[in-house]
Amino acid sequence: MKVPTTSAAVVAVTATMLALAACGSQHAAVGGVPSPTHPPVSLTIEVRPSANASAQRWALTCDPAGGTLPHPATACAALAGVSDPFAPVRRGIMCPMIYGGPQTATIEGTWHGTSVHATFSRVDGCQTARWSRIGAVFGPYASPVPSP
Repeated sequence: MKVPTTSAAVVAVTATMLALAACGSQHAAVGGVPSPTHPPVSLTIEVRPSANASAQRWALTCDPAGGTLPHPATACAALAGVSDPFAPVRRGIMCPMIYGGPQTATIEGTWHGTSVHATFSRVDGCQTARWSRIGAVFGPYASPVPSP
């Protein structure tokens, strides 16, 4: 049997091959198995222990965990364990007026492809709970500083 070599058949085969090649280029293959790509995690964490103290600054990357923050793998796990780790406290909710400490923090950078600029404090119960959910990100300031 003779295979037709009309220009329509050549165009159809070429179009099919190009479509298959384009689909395969979305993933990097290792051993023939596609692997998902992870958007970058690159954060700068700045913590001020009190209003008069110098700020401490660290870098954090995840996937793989690294940077200058002490225990980066623990910090990455803490962030991954919260559904929206940088969300502010919702407006209109009642918060216990329990002062958690003078610490403040700023986190800036990229979290799985999303730009981050978040501020944290311990001025009331809601803010302290928010701080505690991702506490490992604040290095040695994860917990309140004990009073002398």
